[in-house]
Amino acid sequence: MSNLKNQLANKAGGTATKKQPQTMQDWIKVMEPQIKKALPSVITAERFTRMALTAISTNPKLAECTPESFMGALMNAAQLGLEPNTPLGQAYLIPYGKSVQFQVGYKGLMELAQRSGQFKSIYAHTVYENDEFEVEYGLTQNIVHKPNFDDRGKPIGFYAVYKLTNGGENFVFMTQREVEEFGKAKSKTFNNGPWKTDFEAMAKKTVLKQLLKYAPIKVEFQREIAQDATIKTEIAEDMTEVPEEMVEAEYEVVEQNTMAEDADLKGTPFETK
Repeated sequence: MSNLKNQLANKAGGTATKKQPQTMQDWIKVMEPQIKKALPSVITAERFTRMALTAISTNPKLAECTPESFMGALMNAAQLGLEPNTPLGQAYLIPYGKSVQFQVGYKGLMELAQRSGQFKSIYAHTVYENDEFEVEYGLTQNIVHKPNFDDRGKPIGFYAVYKLTNGGENFVFMTQREVEEFGKAKSKTFNNGPWKTDFEAMAKKTVLKQLLKYAPIKVEFQREIAQDATIKTEIAEDMTEVPEEMVEAEYEVVEQNTMAEDADLKGTPFETK
């Protein structure tokens, strides 16, 4: 196990001082070595730590949550190499009562897909009422979208498309109402966080997740997606030790909302090879 007591040692001769972090900011600083281990090379521990501190200052409710759930969510973001609570929209740390829920944003989902090396392209778009839009189902299936950039009107739906490196392709379309009903039914944080502040981004993420359910993706990518909408309690009760698996091994999925569920979705896919 990673011993936080050793990290808190500040006496000459290497004698450890039992000093428990008092604030969430303290915990972030104490956990920086573990964060550094989990992060990919594209993000430095210093930058990631600043993002975590900024998230707390921007949303003080995060500081009122349990350190276990906050650090668990933060380590989720670190392991996936996604920036939490930034304008990039890759990932979110969302207060839910006294717990912090980790959510992958739609841009984070696309980033993970691109990293897998299986996708030639993957994207999601909003359909507006004044756009020219057609969906064809049957033996020959297709989707046509020509935006009206002069006057687009209100959003009426969302779709996601992927093309695989091996030539396969697929799409899923959902109406505005279907996305709203899905969010209300599946997300515990529908009335809080990005569903309220950035509905369009969450709608795109929804169609992307449903699309990826039909993709022949690798197990590692499945594990990454399964960490979405989870709450972790990996720090020991005495707040002095963090199990090794929090940094290096797989997380146990505590919450629902993974790729394996949502079987009642109305969106319809197609596959061509």
